[in-house]
Amino acid sequence: MVAGAGPAGSAAALVLARAGRSVLLLERGEFPGSKNVSGAAIYGPDVLAELIPAFWETAPIERVLTRRVICVTSEESSLSLDFATRRFASPPYNAFSVLRPRFDRWLADQAVAAGATLLNETVADELLRDATGRVRGVRVRRPDGDIEAPVVIAADGVNSFLARGVGLQRELGGHDLSVGVKEVLAVDRGVLEERFHLEAGEGVTYEFLGSVTGDVAGGSFLYTNRESLSLGVIVEIASLAEHRVRPYELLERFKAHPTVAPLVRGGSLVEYSAHMVPEAGQAMLATLAGDGVLVAGDAAGLCFATGLYLEGINYAIASGRAAGEAAAEALAAGDTSAAGLAGYERRLEERGVLPDFRRFRMAPRFIMGERMQRLYPEIVTGVAERVLRSQGGRPKQKLLPAVTDEVRRSGVPIRRLLRDLWEGGRAFGW
Repeated sequence: MVAGAGPAGSAAALVLARAGRSVLLLERGEFPGSKNVSGAAIYGPDVLAELIPAFWETAPIERVLTRRVICVTSEESSLSLDFATRRFASPPYNAFSVLRPRFDRWLADQAVAAGATLLNETVADELLRDATGRVRGVRVRRPDGDIEAPVVIAADGVNSFLARGVGLQRELGGHDLSVGVKEVLAVDRGVLEERFHLEAGEGVTYEFLGSVTGDVAGGSFLYTNRESLSLGVIVEIASLAEHRVRPYELLERFKAHPTVAPLVRGGSLVEYSAHMVPEAGQAMLATLAGDGVLVAGDAAGLCFATGLYLEGINYAIASGRAAGEAAAEALAAGDTSAAGLAGYERRLEERGVLPDFRRFRMAPRFIMGERMQRLYPEIVTGVAERVLRSQGGRPKQKLLPAVTDEVRRSGVPIRRLLRDLWEGGRAFGW
């Protein structure tokens, strides 16, 4: 049995069904994806290509992402790194944008076509356990709602009541979680492609750091879809509570920034939504297996967001696939204990998922630090303004003195700056 028909749950159900196992896929919404935030970008979809060869022929892809813009912002200015390449334009692609209700429904349909049974509008409240503590099924909000199963894969989202109920996920705090608030704005296809300088079918993502979220730790994003824009802010819950700001106020601040306002001009609102995101990296990973149970996707904390590398849906699919394979292997061996299900963690190791979390374990805390969020974006944009501003007949300033002046003006001690460079290198570079 699989609880949750998001990317992780549907991938697990697909693998189990292909292995000839009877699998029930539970979804609390009206249909898979109905409870999800609409816009998303899927990076590194190789794992999807391995699971569903030539997926691009049927999957509801919005745009193939051939450009990525990383932007640091101060109140009135921004400095961007704009990378574009034709190398990303061919299947299986480097990244593409999707609307989650369409994509999640499509992926769940692949599991159903393989033989899984999908049960919508069914909330899984808790795991059933026998006298030894072994998981033996799920209790759902339906008449006669106890459903027995030899293995349960909990893919029920970041606030996984199932995993927490059996002690596999700890109580999460405000520093572990972020809240994302998002809008989808309808924009004419021709206007969108002209505004963003796109070829037909190609798209761009923007990621913003700095003043766009005010004093709250987090960042902002904008993705192009076929005939719409997905945009929003993702901010740390603890920081949001500390500064007593409403999320929608941050979203309005973001849209009003001088760099962002021209990009969203004329768009008409078609959707507003919010959801929680596990962004603390290795520090919040759940225990992945217990007797009769596996935890996958956001329920396990397997969302890899470091500011530079973004692996959310891709890692959800990877974990669902690994969980499905491990469950099928354990069932075939007749051992669904935690030891019998250990193939799950082994597969996540072999496929690079868990090594990535260890390798970049310091990145989430570093990127959410006060200086990275506020001071350094101000310094970067200040240096750019000094170097690029017309001097009115006076000698132009060299780069190093401009950097020195901006650092001095910011009040950051040189020793602290050098330490941050060292910590940033450890978090991202070596």
